[in-house]
Amino acid sequence: MVSISGIRGVVGEDITPEVIVKYASAFAEYCRLGKIVIGRDGRSTGKTIANLTSSTLLSMGSDVVALGIAPTPTIAIAVAQLHAAGGISITASHNPMQWNGLKFFGSTGVFLNGDENREFWQLAEAGNRRYKSWDNLGSYLLDDSFIRQHIDMVLNLPYLNRESIRRRRFKVVVDCINASGGLIVPSLLRELGCEVIELNCEVSGVFTRTPEPVPENMGELSALVVAERADFGIAVDPDADRLVFITERGEPFGEEYTIASAVKFVLEHDRARKPDASASVVVNLSTTRAVDDIAQQYRARVFRTPVGEINVVQKMRELGAVIGGEGSGGVILPAMHYGRDAVVGIGLILQALAEFGGSLSAFRAALPSYEIRKSKIKLPERGTERIFASLMQHYGTNGNIDTRDGMKISFTDSWVHLRTSNTEPILRIIAEAPSADRAEKLVREFQNEILSMQ
Repeated sequence: MVSISGIRGVVGEDITPEVIVKYASAFAEYCRLGKIVIGRDGRSTGKTIANLTSSTLLSMGSDVVALGIAPTPTIAIAVAQLHAAGGISITASHNPMQWNGLKFFGSTGVFLNGDENREFWQLAEAGNRRYKSWDNLGSYLLDDSFIRQHIDMVLNLPYLNRESIRRRRFKVVVDCINASGGLIVPSLLRELGCEVIELNCEVSGVFTRTPEPVPENMGELSALVVAERADFGIAVDPDADRLVFITERGEPFGEEYTIASAVKFVLEHDRARKPDASASVVVNLSTTRAVDDIAQQYRARVFRTPVGEINVVQKMRELGAVIGGEGSGGVILPAMHYGRDAVVGIGLILQALAEFGGSLSAFRAALPSYEIRKSKIKLPERGTERIFASLMQHYGTNGNIDTRDGMKISFTDSWVHLRTSNTEPILRIIAEAPSADRAEKLVREFQNEILSMQ
């Protein structure tokens, strides 16, 4: 898989030494042989890929700063703070353990955009690398200080009142899937006065469950929250850019409501400080309508982009948006940096919960309520053009259709989004409605309709 989200695949099949060398050497050339920051999410294959990546970069003449095991947002912060030419996160994000890959950052600590990726891919396909002689290789530096810096940046956000969070003395169960969040998330929580019960925080790279932090994979966490009578549970994905919560009842808070909660909190605080200011929020096309309802309460405007972190970030920078993200549990706070960041999300939502004063389930009940259901089918061999054309003909007269990213069909009180994944060879089907039954029915109807066309 080569996309705006980087490259990823099954190690040994798609991700081979030849592939790593191809893209790492091209990235060194793309960065004009400048300093490059690298880090990995903790997978068992990550060390081998990191060694091969750094050796390739050094052979091209680029200096390398290696963070070791670190969340993707930590790597982004390091790129910006070190004024590096670029960065590489060695991760396959939410994909299973046999997968791995590379995500590429530009010099500002933001992922490469569409045009930048195309330039980079052209270099990768061109080949003909010129490696340096033995006396002109790049230098290598191991720097593990950025997890501490990342925590400090969150603690010092103007939105946070650390003492108000500490007074709540939250009891939290944390599931970090034995990957890069295993150190940073428990450390932040303890500094905020929480009693932390660790689950899968060993950073061994051995995943004990399917890594995507969606409700069907949260059974162990949910059970432990109830058994320990915790205030809530927290789960992150392997590279710690996605964040989800479990309520004190052991029920999913909803990954969509991570960004909805962060939007409400930030808009509320910004409105209190600047009553007359107009604020912008940016989310992707698959994100819950709850964000629109919340923004309306604070007279803020919501803008939507195709799915993909860089698409959201570009629009946020263009508009000067105060908050943004994706409904998959990704919070982007420009006051911190332009990237999805589970650690930032934890800080914001703990502060929101401290100010709310009640339980997480009561906090959720106070938010606008919608239900999202998701499904996926194998990407049709003949592609999606014929399918989308047929759906356009069928729904073009009774639905509002957006084709910027696959096809999103909006109805009066619901919507369906059909799109090819950036990270898997699948077609995603996402539906939102006021009730779970209606959302599930929409998913089934469109799934059956698409399958009937193949």
